[in-house]
Amino acid sequence: MTAPSPRTAIVLAAGLGKRMMPITATMPKPLVKVGGRTLIDFALDRLHEAGMERVVVNVHHFADMLEDHLRTRKMPHIVVSDERDAVLETGGGVKKALPLLGQNPFITFNSDSIWVEGERPNLRRLLDAWDPERMDVLMLVAPLSTSVGYEGRGDFSMDPDGRLRRRRGDQETVPFVYAGVAVVKPEMVADTPEGPFSANLFYDRAIARERLYGLQLDGQWLHVGEPQAIPVAEKCLAASLR
Repeated sequence: MTAPSPRTAIVLAAGLGKRMMPITATMPKPLVKVGGRTLIDFALDRLHEAGMERVVVNVHHFADMLEDHLRTRKMPHIVVSDERDAVLETGGGVKKALPLLGQNPFITFNSDSIWVEGERPNLRRLLDAWDPERMDVLMLVAPLSTSVGYEGRGDFSMDPDGRLRRRRGDQETVPFVYAGVAVVKPEMVADTPEGPFSANLFYDRAIARERLYGLQLDGQWLHVGEPQAIPVAEKCLAASLR
């Protein structure tokens, strides 16, 4: 039977935000504002617009402050996954939250992932492109050439059918960067290690089965990893409103 379209999501918001210091010495990174709007509100608004019925948010760094902010929101319906006891990294955070996400495919959303939309909302495009018969994971990927604030060599190359392949070694440059959002089957999370680990484990499982796919972001991805990236992202957002 075909798996239904995702109706739940997790926003990964428990990280320490070390590269955003000194701002994150006094607040969690998801509450950093870009253009007067917090990073986590960008994520939650996108997910609400895409029709997510439940959004799990994991918390650790300045957890009380983040929970206070989440209580000010009416939509979407938010459930907190408490990671105060230990930093579980991206993969461990998803595994801990799995009982809250349900048995169907779900969206993972990095809390610092923001972008300028193209003609059609990218989350809606991602959901429409999701094909559980062919895919275990479907990532939103951004072109390296148009991404703002990113200085790496890219993460993936993409076959004509959308299948993703990882960059090979430090010398290669590939066309696409992971834009921080993916649809994931819960089977990719099953039987993973206890404790902290990276979500790359899910993606590598999908690659081994040749079932990791990508959808190219329509618009412009804004990588807000360090304080100096904030004004650059704000300039791009302001330009998109003109």
